[in-house]
Amino acid sequence: MGHGGDVITELAADHQEMTALFERIEAAVPAAAERKRLLDRLTIELVRHSVAEEQYLYPAVREKLPNGAALADKEIADHRRVERLLKDLERIDAEDRAFNELFVKLRTEVRAHIREEESELFARLREACLPGELEALGEKVRTAKKRAPTRPHPGVPDSPPAHTWLGPGLGLVDRARDLLTGRGGGPD
Repeated sequence: MGHGGDVITELAADHQEMTALFERIEAAVPAAAERKRLLDRLTIELVRHSVAEEQYLYPAVREKLPNGAALADKEIADHRRVERLLKDLERIDAEDRAFNELFVKLRTEVRAHIREEESELFARLREACLPGELEALGEKVRTAKKRAPTRPHPGVPDSPPAHTWLGPGLGLVDRARDLLTGRGGGPD
């Protein structure tokens, strides 16, 4: 959940973890219970990552980059599509054919989002920010991920101040539910 370093290093490490989880889910076929357990872990990481980006990365993108508002809006729209897919996937049995179809859509969306961020957005942000700014953002992102929700909430507003106020509360409720149900735990 927290890797250290500046915001770009932190988020790129998250991307690597998510990519590895996608591969593990694909390899778990036909073990439905293992696929669902791994999907829960992926969901937790994706939601935390997205919330942290929306709270800290995208405001910096808006402020620092030319056409930053349009870039940030596009990235947030990507997050909403992913969140809706995650919500749909959590309702479907991993043995269902619809699960596989939604999983492929999710994987495609997330991989495209990662490619775009890593090839364009991160490079532009590194040029526009001082190293100290990127380090401070990295720390804020790590803190946000610790408080963030762990379940998709596609109906929650994605702009400040709503997500700033609601995020920690939803995160607390989600983590309590996860603890009670054992979701997201277990061996790696």
